[in-house]
Amino acid sequence: MKKQVEIIQINIAGADQPGMTASLTEILARYDAFILDIGQANIHQSLTLGILIKTTSDKSGQIMKELLFKASELNINIRFTPISEDEYTDWVSRQGKNRYIITLLGRKLTAEHISLVTSAITDQGLNIDAIKRLTGRVPLHEDERAPKSCIEFSVRGSLLSKQELQERFMALADLEADVSFQRDDIYRRSRRLICFDMDSTLIETEVIDELADRAGVGAEVRAITESAMRGEIDFCESFKRRCELLKGLDVSVMEDIARNLPITEGLERMMTVLKRVGYKTAILSGGFTYFGNYLKQRYGFDFVYANELEVENGKLTGRYLGEIVDGRRKAELLRLLCQFEGINTAQAIAVGDGANDLPMLSQAGLGIAFHAKPKVKATAEQSISTIGLDGILYFLGLKDSWIE
Repeated sequence: MKKQVEIIQINIAGADQPGMTASLTEILARYDAFILDIGQANIHQSLTLGILIKTTSDKSGQIMKELLFKASELNINIRFTPISEDEYTDWVSRQGKNRYIITLLGRKLTAEHISLVTSAITDQGLNIDAIKRLTGRVPLHEDERAPKSCIEFSVRGSLLSKQELQERFMALADLEADVSFQRDDIYRRSRRLICFDMDSTLIETEVIDELADRAGVGAEVRAITESAMRGEIDFCESFKRRCELLKGLDVSVMEDIARNLPITEGLERMMTVLKRVGYKTAILSGGFTYFGNYLKQRYGFDFVYANELEVENGKLTGRYLGEIVDGRRKAELLRLLCQFEGINTAQAIAVGDGANDLPMLSQAGLGIAFHAKPKVKATAEQSISTIGLDGILYFLGLKDSWIE
């Protein structure tokens, strides 16, 4: 009698215990079963294990019988599901296609956050393959709760409307949560360069406003700054007008401001990890090189491109040297750095908060609007508004257990 090929899905659930997987797969090995797929998850010492095997009709009965005995001995639940060859072939044909990573991030994540994200996933015809927590384990008592929480979903399927999905995810900002949606491809797994805006991104101020306060023209400069960051006036024109108002300011003021820069939450942790895993980092700023170089020396950035203020006799002249680093120039610099590093722009990340950051955010493979202005947040595909700069690490798929 001809032996028929049989495909069987085995699902095991129960209390985790040493040697469980070894004892079950030993039975499969004894009958020469071929393992087509295997996956395991463990939540609070409760294990779920799935094994997809190929065997023949003369062995399948004995395999299931021995597995049932072993499951009873281990006090675990076991279930068998036959899979047709057509079902298996269809599953294989979808392997690696239309896969996405969705990252849910916030100070505190609730069942409501997870429900809204998973409902949006379902409504788009996507299926969740895996869920994992990237942040550390949550303390039992509220006052001991970790300052951030992140969950990553791996999903697959044919997306119905990316715009509609992004809009639903963006609405979660009102509930103090951020959601990142990325295609799961070779570039997402091989980012190499990350470029940052400086003012209101790496530091919690606009340095030109600080300089203006010392020059006694704070109100005038702030009004121009806010208008430029909202995209209401051209950045280059606003930059020239603001520089002119700084004429006569003593350069010693710059050193004092640099020593007292308000550093954005999470910067040091983020830079420590990025350097540890080999990222190249750059500051691409419409601000000033003096302050960019200060951050470079303090935190180890690899590149700084910003604007140079002209100085004569120890005072600012109200003019600048060289080409203005505006939005167009930031995007150009990002492309040039990618060429210098020998990578695709899809392997680059850009982070910024203002309208002049949008060109580089759209140029990079991953563009993140960080605590951004409404126009920027609405345009960028990814945003972080709930926690500090180290939230970027979770968008890269890094886990606290790896980082720490």
